[in-house]
Amino acid sequence: MGKLKIIYRHTKFPIILYSIPLLIFLLFGCGNLKSRSINSEETKGADLLTKDNKDNQKVAPIDRKVDIRIDKKSQKLSEQKKCLGNNKNFSITFMKTNNLGEKYSEGINHVVIFNPHSTALDFKVNVGIAHDIYAKNSQGKIEKEYIPKVFSQLITEENAKLDGNLPIAAINADYINTEDKPQGLNISRGVNYSGVFQNKRSSFGISGGLASQRKATIQIGKRREKGENYNVVGGNGRFYKNGKFKDICEDLGEFACARATNRSMVAITNKGYVIFLVNDIKANSSIRISNFNQELLPDMFDEVLEGIANNNCLGSIQEGMLFDGGMSPGLYYDGKTYVNNPGFIGSVFLVYRRDASNKY
Repeated sequence: MGKLKIIYRHTKFPIILYSIPLLIFLLFGCGNLKSRSINSEETKGADLLTKDNKDNQKVAPIDRKVDIRIDKKSQKLSEQKKCLGNNKNFSITFMKTNNLGEKYSEGINHVVIFNPHSTALDFKVNVGIAHDIYAKNSQGKIEKEYIPKVFSQLITEENAKLDGNLPIAAINADYINTEDKPQGLNISRGVNYSGVFQNKRSSFGISGGLASQRKATIQIGKRREKGENYNVVGGNGRFYKNGKFKDICEDLGEFACARATNRSMVAITNKGYVIFLVNDIKANSSIRISNFNQELLPDMFDEVLEGIANNNCLGSIQEGMLFDGGMSPGLYYDGKTYVNNPGFIGSVFLVYRRDASNKY
């Protein structure tokens, strides 16, 4: 029994001794393996994230292109909103253009564009008379003692005022005869100052009444609607009718077509906007003559007017006619007379700003 005990004791110790490393491995080795497995998965995940980032980097330039397209579209929409015809609050403005209708600081065309429907504007016609406009004699009839007057007189005298104010814009209009009388249809605030050609020549007018109901017209003779015979001025040489352009060189004759090339005209668009244009190399402003910036012949009227209309979102030209040319053209805007000739004229069309805060 004693020997067996000794053997037992000697046998037990080695077993315990050899078991200790196994226990340590079992306790800590598996944890390390698990940790290594987790680290391996994390590394794999990190690789996947890195791959995703690389893929995103490849897609990013496409996203930037989309952003650029959106920015350009937004910019275009913003520009369209700034365009005169797209601005519901637009009333009146002035610009100079070349013969393509493009804005040009040294342009030969002096242009006033306005919206007849604007509540900020009002209108009147003035003629050369020796007394107060609308004055009546002892029999209650309108006095009409005509005297010759030039453009600068007709836009600055007392008769040029409306409610005590002088106009913001003005253009020369009708011809004058040898008796110093206007030749065509001329009506100022409903009062008639017409001449012998009132039913034979074209005239330009803006109706009375509420601003929202105003209508600009060009036609021969009086309008059917009474309200449309409110402010009207005579002229001659209709080159647009119902949207169709006509070269009126032959109608004007050789002198007016090719020799007296400084011109004054008016056009109406299908959106109702009005364009006053005076082309005169003697204008009181800087002008640089070129192939696309020179005096206008009748076959060039459409190009400049359509260019102005298109570039300013005014619609298409529907009606157009000439006012008196040669020694008569005149254009005034906001304190400056851009064109002023010494010839006597039959009438002027005047535009007034009712509220200075509405200046565009």
